[in-house]
Amino acid sequence: MYTSELKGMAVLDKNAKAVGKVEDVQFSPEDGQINGIVVSLKKGIFSKDQVDVPYDEIAAIGDYIILKKELPKETKPVKVNKDED
Repeated sequence: MYTSELKGMAVLDKNAKAVGKVEDVQFSPEDGQINGIVVSLKKGIFSKDQVDVPYDEIAAIGDYIILKKELPKETKPVKVNKDED
């Protein structure tokens, strides 16, 4: 999998609630290992926040990225299907 495939991928928390999308991927320039992802959280119609998620907090990467934790409660679920945008 390429990092370009991760960008825009839906991110789900440990309860399978959609919390945002991958905005960017953080990696180590020395060895190329992924250190984490930057998740864009949709909080309202015109506002977005970002949160850094370390790699060890990621449970699975497939059609979605599933986290091992919940993100802040004030976040609102976002569309999971890319075609709905």
